[in-house]
Amino acid sequence: MRRLLGDSGQSTVELIGLLPLLLAAGLGAFSLLGAGAAAEAAGEAAEAGAVALLEGRDAAGAARSALSGWPRSDTSVRVRGRRVTVRVVPHGPLAALDEHLAGSSTADAGDPAP
Repeated sequence: MRRLLGDSGQSTVELIGLLPLLLAAGLGAFSLLGAGAAAEAAGEAAEAGAVALLEGRDAAGAARSALSGWPRSDTSVRVRGRRVTVRVVPHGPLAALDEHLAGSSTADAGDPAP
């Protein structure tokens, strides 16, 4: 007996059904990579700011100078006493999540020398 319905288009239908899931997984992966890069950039900038404090230079300027490329545009630097806090907001494919995926780091220059 012959089949009335063939399965010649089954793989195409399955692929089309999986495309939204694959797209969501890809966008999520890129967002997480951006969050990791933001956290790494914030850490390096905070350390540069703390070193500048130890050398008697402008900590906020040194922290901003340590950033290159995209992190410079969405970065906040706060210096309180001998602590430098840097917050970097990544630019990912899901713009609504960017603020939630921001990387922040604090570096302490330690006690002032006597």
